[in-house]
Amino acid sequence: MPPSEQHIDIDLSPGKKIYFAGDFHLGYPNHESSRLRELEIVSWLELVKDDAAAVFLMGDQFDFWFEYKYVVPKGCIRFLAKLSELKQAGIQVFMFRGNHDMWTKSYWADELGASVISDFCILSTNKKKFLLHHGDGLGKGEKGYKILRRLFRAPWSSWLFARLHPNLGFFIATKWSSGSRKAQGIKYREFLGEEKEILLMYAKEKAAESPYDFFVFGHRHLAMEYKLENNKTYINTGTWLHGCPYAEFDGQSLSLKEFSR
Repeated sequence: MPPSEQHIDIDLSPGKKIYFAGDFHLGYPNHESSRLRELEIVSWLELVKDDAAAVFLMGDQFDFWFEYKYVVPKGCIRFLAKLSELKQAGIQVFMFRGNHDMWTKSYWADELGASVISDFCILSTNKKKFLLHHGDGLGKGEKGYKILRRLFRAPWSSWLFARLHPNLGFFIATKWSSGSRKAQGIKYREFLGEEKEILLMYAKEKAAESPYDFFVFGHRHLAMEYKLENNKTYINTGTWLHGCPYAEFDGQSLSLKEFSR
């Protein structure tokens, strides 16, 4: 199945901003650590509520998410309630499907009022154009992962997983997630060099042939801001497992910031 594109136009009023953050991985590695991270995220959302026109959550909001017909993951109620509050306040909320929470169905839309984005999002605002994506599966290489991604996103895959009891399903998924993170190692949190940063190279190639002014991805777990040719910008929103990074668009410029209470 080819990747989908969702086109969004936002008329940004003076004084209003658009915010980007993601890879919260709520639920990891345990309840206590996740709760502390959740409280930080809620505090950040409360802060941006004052001037946000829209909030884009770039995927992997949860370390694992699966919607059975009558069951969703427990916990994170403060985070979910805050997103609902933003929506009720007239702020647009967009949530990407990441590789850890790709199996969302209708819950985020029905209960939170969020718009769910599966692949690419092309955002147009204030005569600027953004290319947005969680980041997984982009660029060259990682052929094995790209095959797995297609398999996991196939409708029959989630149907088969739903046959498992939730206790067993979540046990398998969390073990898989933990093993994948250990395989990446701490070196994955370091800048690998321009030629080895897959998402950066992808943005550079697209910048040379496309009309986009900004490229915003997640997935990489390393917050970075990189100036491309022709005054274009690539930003990776990093992860809240290590700090509290986010990106802010004020109507003219896009910048990477760090939240602190």
